[in-house]
Amino acid sequence: MIVSVSRRTDIPAFYGDWLLNRLHAGVALARNPFNPRQVSRVLLDPRLVNCLVFWTKNPAPLLGRLDEIDRLGYPYYFHFTLTGCGLQLEPRVPDQASLIATFRRLADRIGPDRVLWRFDPIVFTATLTPEHYLQAFDQLARHLRGHTRCCIVSFLSLYAKCRRNLRGIDLLPPAPEEATRFATRLAALAKRHAIRLYACCDSLLQEQCGFEAARCIDGRLVAELIGQPGFRVGKDSSQRPACGCAASVDIGAYNTCPHGCRYCYANTSQQAVIHNRAAHDPHSPLLVGTLIGNETITERKPASGRWVQRPLF
Repeated sequence: MIVSVSRRTDIPAFYGDWLLNRLHAGVALARNPFNPRQVSRVLLDPRLVNCLVFWTKNPAPLLGRLDEIDRLGYPYYFHFTLTGCGLQLEPRVPDQASLIATFRRLADRIGPDRVLWRFDPIVFTATLTPEHYLQAFDQLARHLRGHTRCCIVSFLSLYAKCRRNLRGIDLLPPAPEEATRFATRLAALAKRHAIRLYACCDSLLQEQCGFEAARCIDGRLVAELIGQPGFRVGKDSSQRPACGCAASVDIGAYNTCPHGCRYCYANTSQQAVIHNRAAHDPHSPLLVGTLIGNETITERKPASGRWVQRPLF
């Protein structure tokens, strides 16, 4: 079983104590985001968990706990989002210099193959122009060279929550020809810095620009980490059709990330985040609140790729 930590929020940045408590307890609970009365019981026994996949904009608070995670016996890798969006779209993300230093520290600690750089989403506005992003990417890539092998990119997908959170921002989505020119120049910069580009669920980048499709939850990388070349796990049917991710179980919760990114699909409003943060208890099996007694709890029992192997697609 691969555990996603988490597509729904930044657990490394804000909920490290809760995570370590759950790993020590060997179990976490996660509410169905579409039906809060349905709760999944996720077994976190390291003999069942093939890999933890971390998603974060700031893993610094978790760096001091990596030895503890290692001792517990969990393989893991990180998605580290570091963009050129700036304060206009990422008002509460730490400053770029400190994040670059954190990225390099993390890669020095666990190896560049286990830190995947995300330069996404790319959001064009009157001030966040193609030239701005190309300069930002070049600068970041110079600092990150040798500390990561790949970078995952995508243009903004305007989910309903994104539209709401981006009110007041004058978006300038590129025409296909402009996007292709931009992507071609981005690929040249990446090649110069020995970084391979992948596209996350972006048909234009894949079909028009020749980018390889990303597998953010990557069964092949997990196989390398656990030393089992024959490891297989099925495709995640709950994601978008273009998604190449392997199946995983997510233990996070929406409306809990305080970064406040304007393009975020995971937060309805800042008020919802404040409310849920106030309800967080690091000793609860749930990331937000506790059980109230009207829930149906179902144990998640996905086949573990260590013992049960299935075709990847």
